[in-house]
Amino acid sequence: MLKKNQAVIYKKSAAVVTEIEDEKFVIKYCVSSATPGGKPTKYENQKVREKDVVPLPGENVSLEKILSFGDDSAKEKILEAYELLISDEESAGKKIPFEELLDLIDGAASAEGSFFYFTKLCEGFEFALDEENFKTGKIFFAPRSQEEISLLKKKADEKENGAKYFSEFIARLKSRSLDLPNDSKFMGEVEAVALGKTEKSKVMAEMKIAPTPENAHRLLLETKIWDSMRNPHPVRWGLSTQSAQLSLASPPQEERLEIPEISYAIDSEHSHDPDDAVAFDGKYLWVHIADPASSVMPQSAIDKAAMNRGGTLYIPEGASRMLCEDCLEDYALGLKEKSNALSFRILLDDDGAIEECKIFKTLIKVKRLTYKNADLILAGNFSSLENETQSEREKISADLNALMKIAERNIERRKKNGSVDINMPEVHIWLSEEKKVFIEPEIREKSADLVREMMLLAGEGAARFAFANKIPFVYVSQEKPEIPSNIPEGLAGDFATIKCMRRRSVGLTPSSHAGLGLGMYSQVTSPLRRYGDLLCHEQLRAFLDGRDLIDKDAMLERMSAGDEASIACRKASRKSELHWTLVYLSQNPEWNGEAVCVDFKGKEAVFLIPELAQQTSFIPREKIALNETRRVKVKSIDIPNLRVNFVEV
Repeated sequence: MLKKNQAVIYKKSAAVVTEIEDEKFVIKYCVSSATPGGKPTKYENQKVREKDVVPLPGENVSLEKILSFGDDSAKEKILEAYELLISDEESAGKKIPFEELLDLIDGAASAEGSFFYFTKLCEGFEFALDEENFKTGKIFFAPRSQEEISLLKKKADEKENGAKYFSEFIARLKSRSLDLPNDSKFMGEVEAVALGKTEKSKVMAEMKIAPTPENAHRLLLETKIWDSMRNPHPVRWGLSTQSAQLSLASPPQEERLEIPEISYAIDSEHSHDPDDAVAFDGKYLWVHIADPASSVMPQSAIDKAAMNRGGTLYIPEGASRMLCEDCLEDYALGLKEKSNALSFRILLDDDGAIEECKIFKTLIKVKRLTYKNADLILAGNFSSLENETQSEREKISADLNALMKIAERNIERRKKNGSVDINMPEVHIWLSEEKKVFIEPEIREKSADLVREMMLLAGEGAARFAFANKIPFVYVSQEKPEIPSNIPEGLAGDFATIKCMRRRSVGLTPSSHAGLGLGMYSQVTSPLRRYGDLLCHEQLRAFLDGRDLIDKDAMLERMSAGDEASIACRKASRKSELHWTLVYLSQNPEWNGEAVCVDFKGKEAVFLIPELAQQTSFIPREKIALNETRRVKVKSIDIPNLRVNFVEV
């Protein structure tokens, strides 16, 4: 209980209790102190509750004497008390009540001196005030470690001499001779600009450099804060470079149709997340898709996180997955003896068009094949099937050939409907553990066409199923392009055709996809790595289970958010691939390669470099025709602006 004329702390200021009124107290405290030749000290009275103040040791004190108290040797006394406490193992680092600490500092201190020493302890480096206890009206201090004291002194020094240190840093920055790692702290805001997290930088303003991500990136390279291996593009697009962390539950125990026939998951040798498999049983085409929607419920935390990602980010450094890494074991196809799937059973008519599509929850047996091995089998080469018997090899060959015939028939059907086939160069870029970049042209295998056609049939079948059953669904469409009749052949023709294509659209109303030659289409074959596909699966699963469907408004909102994130994902991936292409060229300064003329822009010819999947333009030495080639080498590389100039060899 507080007493009259007791010293207290009110909002970290000195005060004295002047009156006691029931459970409330009147205190006198200083509002402003006297200054030489200025205004006199001003006091005010304030009615408070006991919990509003912190009592100090000592009674019958005067506020005027408290405020006038001083001790020139206080700093030395506090240091002596600190050294005494840390020299004792039992007291080092432990909290000590203020009264005990005050007795150690100055055993003869008057009641009026308690606030003075409290203030000096708070201002000093040796002791830390226990803020949690202070909130409850108790004063405890704990001796700080030498490391803590050194850090506090350094911060205080930087605050006091900040302008001087900053000026010295700017001088070093202008000469690009930073004192690393000490100067790194000043460059933090430049890094934030380079990563797209802010558009302001005191450092860049002082250097008279526009605060663009590209300029910041260049400055970081020039000062060796970053090296060329730093890829800022995913972060600039607001993307995480780590896979999702929330774990999916194990697949639920539910009734599933068991498919006895082997299904084939055919994919790139670089793929580690197989999410589709195909089979033909003589009557029906089966397209089996991974079934994470059996566990991912609409509007769940996992679903929202996937929506915000839009999809798996594939960059040369690795994959940042839309769903957690550990879900692959349970939900990817072919990683266990039997796999759960959401399966599209498709009946085709004599022309190869979809006559019927039904959807089942299934349990399947999957054999994984690379495109290369599938192509060998299609050609009658069974060297990749060393562990299979002759009859098993023949069965696999017959299955793949039957699927290939369906694919070829679907290609012809789509061509009759006006589909557009574009075959532009693609490459696979990857990094070694030693951070060396490798680029390898992607070969377009025949079996890749097989898989593509099966996926298109599944997407078309899903769209027709959703439309027939009035299920709010994500449809993908594309307006018919206006392609002139004089399109050239070869790579120049593909390049010209791309410029004619319209942008794809996503919406809840089905419409034709002219580029694919399909009357209606939806993407449903990659729910492990594309949010739009996962959203469609959630809707199909709800329909099959008899649960409430996601309504149109919610579907539209989630579709739009997921598509926006997906676009950012694709852009970050493309810019990352270009970044690493430039690093590859920096690591291989003697590189030269073949460039194909695909267009003209004024006096310049536009070239594609197939082995890099890159475009460039320059004025050739001699007249050149479309699809003619020139040997080129690198003239200059600008990593921050993602630019590379080539010249003829």
